[in-house]
Amino acid sequence: MDVYVARQPIFDVKKNIYAYELLFRDGTPNYVSNIDGDTATEKVLANSFFTIGMDTIVGGKKAFINFTQNLLVQKIPLLLPKTQTVVEILEDVVPEPEVVEACKEIVKKGYLIALDDFEFSEKLLPLIRLAHIIKFDFYLTPVEQIKSYLQNLPVSGLILLAEKIETNAEFNLAKSMGFTLFQGYFFQKPEILQGREIAGSQLTLLQIMVESSKPEFAFDKLEALISQDISLSYKLLQYINSAFFSKSNKISSIRQGLVYLGEKEIRRFISLATMSKLAVDKPNEIIRVSSIRGKFCELLGKEAPNKIDSSELFMVGMFSFLDAIIDQPMNQIMSRLPLSKEVGDALVHNRGPLAGYLNLVKEYENGGWTRVQKYALNLGITESILPTLYFNAVKWCDLINCK
Repeated sequence: MDVYVARQPIFDVKKNIYAYELLFRDGTPNYVSNIDGDTATEKVLANSFFTIGMDTIVGGKKAFINFTQNLLVQKIPLLLPKTQTVVEILEDVVPEPEVVEACKEIVKKGYLIALDDFEFSEKLLPLIRLAHIIKFDFYLTPVEQIKSYLQNLPVSGLILLAEKIETNAEFNLAKSMGFTLFQGYFFQKPEILQGREIAGSQLTLLQIMVESSKPEFAFDKLEALISQDISLSYKLLQYINSAFFSKSNKISSIRQGLVYLGEKEIRRFISLATMSKLAVDKPNEIIRVSSIRGKFCELLGKEAPNKIDSSELFMVGMFSFLDAIIDQPMNQIMSRLPLSKEVGDALVHNRGPLAGYLNLVKEYENGGWTRVQKYALNLGITESILPTLYFNAVKWCDLINCK
């Protein structure tokens, strides 16, 4: 059975990762199973956590996982590690006595419970008293209604999680209301400041990334670009002389370092180092997601039957959050960079031969499984290979320390 898992980040007030919510799917959308949905979910959970491995999926962070009424009664959460699992109770779960008793045992065993899409009602009191975290949907529920719920909560000390937070303004509003956990795409959205230009230092970093991504880049040109940035030059020499490479002779020049590393290792170093510098005042997760997207797009290109430049696909994925990272419109950024028309069309207009790959990756991240199937079919990529490619991209990001 294919195991499809995507993850969505949950942040704390400092925009650091607190946890990931996991989105699951059992098989393909047109697969007709002879077992009920609860049993299928149980199998997916077991395969994901015991076959793939918890650390591969969430990298040591907590995992929010949705559980149906039947799965709670069956006490399925007890199969999972309590130190990392947050049991998310869906809004349609009815707090019948057997559900409440199961949740009491789950809490007693040391698990955290979160109530999803919360709307207060008297019948929920037994679950509210057991819960540690309450999630409010800022898209579906008006802010004034959320404030009313907060004023009438019968239990104090609950952790408040704001979901569907789409902008930094919403993030700041929720924070002012007492929320300490946040979920949504606010960290991926640019805060466009009219009249502000792309800084020269930012443009140099972007040019370095573009140059290093070329199939056969020019060492002389790359050396000249890196030498313009003292911080990046220092990082390169520090990296190449680290214990990781175990060299007897110290390397003291940019040219020596580039030659020693070779093309593959240069691309890896530059991708991480330049994105980290560009996103210095942004959540670390945006670097991780950008890196995973880049690698996922590249791997998809290698699986496609049509000849496609995988290095350009890497750029499309890696640059897909550039507008949010430097708070400038994507079309303005692309107009300043020596990228191909295909890369620009994909990032600015969502069209052209590369756009479908980025759309597939975005839908995979969001758990839009039906659309994932559609894009995979259009690209001629076997859908069953997608989970493996996704996890390989995540592992690659961990390998290069995307933090």
